[in-house]
Amino acid sequence: MNWTEQVILITGGTGSFGRKFVEMMLAEYHPAKLIVFSRDELKQHEMRVAGLNHLSMRYFIGDVRDVERLRRAMHGVDIVVHAAALKQVPACEYNPMEAIKTNILGSSNVVEAALDAGVKKVLALSTDKAVNPINLYGATKLAAEKLIIQSNSYAGGMATRFSCVRYGNVVGSRGSVVPIFLQQRASGKLTITDERMTRFWLTLEQGARFVINCIEIMHGGEVFVPKIPSMKIVDLAKAIAPGTNLDVVGIRPGEKLHEVLISEDESRSTVEMEDMYIVQPSPNAWFGHDWQSEGQVLPAGFRFGSDNNPQWLSVNQIREMVAPFEGRLVNGYVEE
Repeated sequence: MNWTEQVILITGGTGSFGRKFVEMMLAEYHPAKLIVFSRDELKQHEMRVAGLNHLSMRYFIGDVRDVERLRRAMHGVDIVVHAAALKQVPACEYNPMEAIKTNILGSSNVVEAALDAGVKKVLALSTDKAVNPINLYGATKLAAEKLIIQSNSYAGGMATRFSCVRYGNVVGSRGSVVPIFLQQRASGKLTITDERMTRFWLTLEQGARFVINCIEIMHGGEVFVPKIPSMKIVDLAKAIAPGTNLDVVGIRPGEKLHEVLISEDESRSTVEMEDMYIVQPSPNAWFGHDWQSEGQVLPAGFRFGSDNNPQWLSVNQIREMVAPFEGRLVNGYVEE
């Protein structure tokens, strides 16, 4: 793919992922045009002031709940990265209709606008919490995943193709436990919900680079899952505040002990590649790219969970990943 000829739009472009994606696009790929679509004018202003104001950039104020604004923004666009979402688990539990309107109906609007505008590729961001969800956030992301993938059936003879990426917790992103631990460290006590808890873990740059790679190889209908390591929550606490007391407060409503990126049921249609897994479209899918000829079929009963992951981060490795966020805590948040 020649990125210099592409017009790219990213929804939720002022979020943690969006900023990193924009930085990498401008520094390494130099697209013909890069459109940031988000509803927060202050964050857009802050991105401009921070230097993300290249001549190829456009900032669109808009909400994914507004399909007409999306249609306007997608005029002439080749690639859409759909990163807009409400993702705070407690906030989604307390405001369920708001989560549904943004995460599900907003994704539907992205599909409608992309089809109407003749966008070539739409890649949506999902989460490990969409697999066997037990909270509303996970349920909305599961619905959004299914909506995005099944919307390939609407494309018909048009060029538009839809795929998803699904990965785990991002170090230092908004909502991450890292800024919470950094803030609590001064008190000499860190609160954790359960000492047995594990999570998938990756950096913002790893997530953004994975998305870029998947845009290049997608055919439509796939869910791409990176092979990323797990970490233990107690090891994260040791990395940030060694020797600090841990206050175990109990698992919160909607929280899991371990996360899953590929369930046993999904594994039957999943192909293992060198650096990722690809959940293929169902056999009666629309495009029929045969990923099995490029990878390996998974064994019966395979499950990719944060507790049975062959890759684990050590305390030192976690400390290296967290180091860039030291000294960047402002009002309880990591300054971006």
